[in-house]
Amino acid sequence: MEHKDGYYGQFGGTFLPESLMPAVLRIREAFGQVRKDPEFLRELGELNRTYTGRPTPLFQARNLGRQLGGVEMYLKREDLNHTGSHKINNVLGQLLLARRMGFRKVLAETGAGQHGVATATGAALMGMECTIFMGSRDMERQNLNVRRMELLGARVIPVTDGSRTLKDATSGAIRSWSANSRDTFYVIGSVVGPAPYPEMVQFFQSVIGREARERILRETGRLPRGAVACVGGGSNAAGLFDAFLKDPVELYGAEAGGRGPEPGAHGAALTRGEPGVFQGMKTMLLQDAWGNILPADSVAAGLDYPGVGPLHAHLQETGRAVYRAVSDREAREAFRLLSRTEGIIPAMESAHGVALALQVAGQYRPGDILLVNLSGRGDKDMNEKGEY
Repeated sequence: MEHKDGYYGQFGGTFLPESLMPAVLRIREAFGQVRKDPEFLRELGELNRTYTGRPTPLFQARNLGRQLGGVEMYLKREDLNHTGSHKINNVLGQLLLARRMGFRKVLAETGAGQHGVATATGAALMGMECTIFMGSRDMERQNLNVRRMELLGARVIPVTDGSRTLKDATSGAIRSWSANSRDTFYVIGSVVGPAPYPEMVQFFQSVIGREARERILRETGRLPRGAVACVGGGSNAAGLFDAFLKDPVELYGAEAGGRGPEPGAHGAALTRGEPGVFQGMKTMLLQDAWGNILPADSVAAGLDYPGVGPLHAHLQETGRAVYRAVSDREAREAFRLLSRTEGIIPAMESAHGVALALQVAGQYRPGDILLVNLSGRGDKDMNEKGEY
């Protein structure tokens, strides 16, 4: 996706206190160098192959396809990555960059805990000191991932401000980074934040779409009619969409519709938000008439964020991608259906994408190909309340 000076159309940019600008400019310069450095890319590719387990499989969900009238549904199995989600793709790239820049300390924010686990994992591998900020509500919901992070040697700091979820964890991480940017690298987990982070995260996640496009052409000889992914900040969707932006492929993003359209009951910034500036970027936000950020809510801890990556705001504005809100109920139903139909337990975040794919498939003809990114596995969601 073309962008200029950190902007995607009107969205993006770098809105930070002056004290953080030297750190951001240094990261921007270093990323600009390594993205074209054959040795850096070779090392990242080797880690992806031998440590992460790439390429991840492309699985045809035949049982589900039969229930959908013959639509050919393929699942990109990012849930089979080491650590259980797509987050490791971006983390390894950023940690290699941090190491090349001379950093030995890293910090990160996390919602569902998947980015936190991936960062703690990579930090352990590379011998780095790791601090993770996580909302105290999310720590209760995703206690298994908290224990994993701590076992891996990370220090997990509970954030008790505000809604005690991803928004507040991100704010806590930014405050810590502001005070420690000289010796600490901030590993942002999604295509959000100040430039160059949205572009950088998309770059490291683009391996998802490249693999999926190559594999589906090899197996079927044609492109999918549509591609679907869940969207919180939007990193897995950005990674999937990247390879198909110039193709005649319909792109769909599933937002957190939560408990309903009322303010504070959902996390659907694209379909129910307005443009604004938040956490270093201009994007679509959930906010009131005075510009105050509203709380977000979702059964999926990784989706209850009141903003979205500027790339997705631009894709919606230009009509290149379509975004729809998926309710908690619909996500739970998709979670159960995929588990019982294909024997695959998806992350609750990914279940939003599956739910939207079921809706889209109802508009497709037999034989049409629908690609769904399964961004993570659902072990972490076994304690979520609800009937499965």
